[in-house]
Amino acid sequence: MLKGIDPILNADVLYALRAMGHGDDLIIADTNFPSDSVGRDTVLGKVLRIDRPAAEVVKAVLSVYPIDTFVDDAAARMEVVDEPETILPVMEEVQAEVSAVGGPTLLGIERFAFYDRAKQAYAVIQTGERRFYGCFALRKGVVPPDGE
Repeated sequence: MLKGIDPILNADVLYALRAMGHGDDLIIADTNFPSDSVGRDTVLGKVLRIDRPAAEVVKAVLSVYPIDTFVDDAAARMEVVDEPETILPVMEEVQAEVSAVGGPTLLGIERFAFYDRAKQAYAVIQTGERRFYGCFALRKGVVPPDGE
C-alpha cells in the first residue's frame, strides 16, 4: 500500500501508466471485451486487470494519469452498435470521472474501429464491468513542470 495512490492501482498497472508517454493510448475495457487477445497486440503485450466497475477504474487511473489536451480524440467510448448517439449509464459515469479532471466529452467510436484503436494502444486494462459497452480509450497527456 502506498500513501496518496488509489489502492486499486496494482503494481502492474502503475508500471504501465508510468512507462507510457505522451500520446500513448490506454484502453479500459469491460469483461466482454476481447482483452486478452487484443492485449497481446498492444505495446505492453499482455492484458492488465482491475476487477472493479469501469468508472472506479477510470477515477483511479485519472488520479495519476493526465489526459492529452492536444488532440480531439483524447477520451473515447465504444459506440452502441447501430445506435451511435446512445449514451448508456456506464458511459455517463465514466464521462463524469473524465469531466471531474477537466477532460473532454467522450468521442464515440464504432465498435470495430474501437478494436483497431485498442490493438494500437500501449495497454489494455480489463475491468470487472459487466454492463455492455463499458469500453473506453484515454490518450496520455503531459505532466507540466512544477509551478506551471
